[in-house]
Amino acid sequence: MAGQLSKHFRGSSRTSNVYGSRFASQHMPAQFFPEEEMPKEVAYRMIKDDLILDGHPMLKYSTLEEAEKLIAESSNKNVVDQEEYPKSVDTEHRCINILANLFHAPTGNNENMAIGTACIGSSEAIMLAVLAMKKRWQNARKAAEQDTSCPNLIMSSGVQVCWEKAARYFEIEEKLVPCTSTRYVIDPVQAVELVDENTIGICAILGTTYTGQYEDVKGINDLLVQRGLDTPIHVDAASGGFVAPFVNPSLEWDFTLSNVVSINVSGHKYGLVYPGIGWALWRSSSYLPDDLIFNIDYLGSDQLNFTLNFSKSASHIIAQYYQMIRLGKRGYTAIMTNLTDTADYLSSQLSALGFIIMSEGGGHGLPVVAFRLGPEQGILFDEFAVSAKLRERGWIVPAYKMAADAGMSMMRAVVREEFSRSRCESLVCDIRWALKALVEREVLNVQRYQA
Repeated sequence: MAGQLSKHFRGSSRTSNVYGSRFASQHMPAQFFPEEEMPKEVAYRMIKDDLILDGHPMLKYSTLEEAEKLIAESSNKNVVDQEEYPKSVDTEHRCINILANLFHAPTGNNENMAIGTACIGSSEAIMLAVLAMKKRWQNARKAAEQDTSCPNLIMSSGVQVCWEKAARYFEIEEKLVPCTSTRYVIDPVQAVELVDENTIGICAILGTTYTGQYEDVKGINDLLVQRGLDTPIHVDAASGGFVAPFVNPSLEWDFTLSNVVSINVSGHKYGLVYPGIGWALWRSSSYLPDDLIFNIDYLGSDQLNFTLNFSKSASHIIAQYYQMIRLGKRGYTAIMTNLTDTADYLSSQLSALGFIIMSEGGGHGLPVVAFRLGPEQGILFDEFAVSAKLRERGWIVPAYKMAADAGMSMMRAVVREEFSRSRCESLVCDIRWALKALVEREVLNVQRYQA
């Protein structure tokens, strides 16, 4: 009888407890549509509990409580449909105008000449910028009756993988300026010396993935001008675009420089919006070839479109606008300044522990601390061992290989909004503990070997 009752309740789809239902004894669907529906509370709880295995960063966007309501209320709005959702489209234009002003876009008749579009992160924005540079180069070469079969793009060997994707997908040769064991960013002189008639542009990064350093955009621009070259510069400001203008406003990197023709920036990361929003901007429409722009006439009116993704929710665009008007320049400046100060403090503490600091502080880079073991520490264990040890205390401080030319391992700590000074102290204490534990482990291993 007991067995029959047990079988009866396990077969029921509705019980007072999710884990008393039959679904709890089944594998989560992973290959095929399930044959039957699942109660909403069961589906919610099982997915939520399954995601517990993900890492648990704190909610880093504490200013987004109200924005979350806007996100939920606008998640069903497709911003590509300008006829049905004109205010959402207008909000996108407002964000583009604000960013254009922030990045010192040229003006005409008291209005920004810059144009842009919202994207699904900086990866799409970079793809669009590379397409625009390639097409503009092709059009110029065709007009001069010259070959268009061998375009190339100049960049550092330490670029983020989306640049390698863009070059491969769009059949563009990568001309790489190698990083070295002492220089982790592009060398302006080497970059400009690589320019030839087939160069569609130079990529400069405002906040590299490896070390968070700002590449010398002005140095590249000045060399091009001195040599009479009109080679376009695209600035990958995925992270730095929402940091440098507020922490180091005198830094010259944006549309103030004559050869900078396009910029991308992520709304997430330091834009303080959830992942899934990026921005691509061009200094004027002349740098965005007409044959890349599509006219859509089947959504109720004529609409222009230049994106890789067609349908796109308005929710993250609206969240970006919320952050812009909620925080303003003063709010962003306060947050980014605090993050920079915390990163500088972390650098000083790690240096005192014997680490070699690879990042650049004082507002000359992102609030990122890149570091590697000192010569004495590196004899006993590597950065991967330190990273693994820190995971035992709940910290995710990744270790990885620097760009191939530099030939070294490193670690990186990205300072986010929730990373307070007290949490920074906790990390330093746990790094000190990890080093001590690893030394003791190696000593014990030696003793065992000798025995």
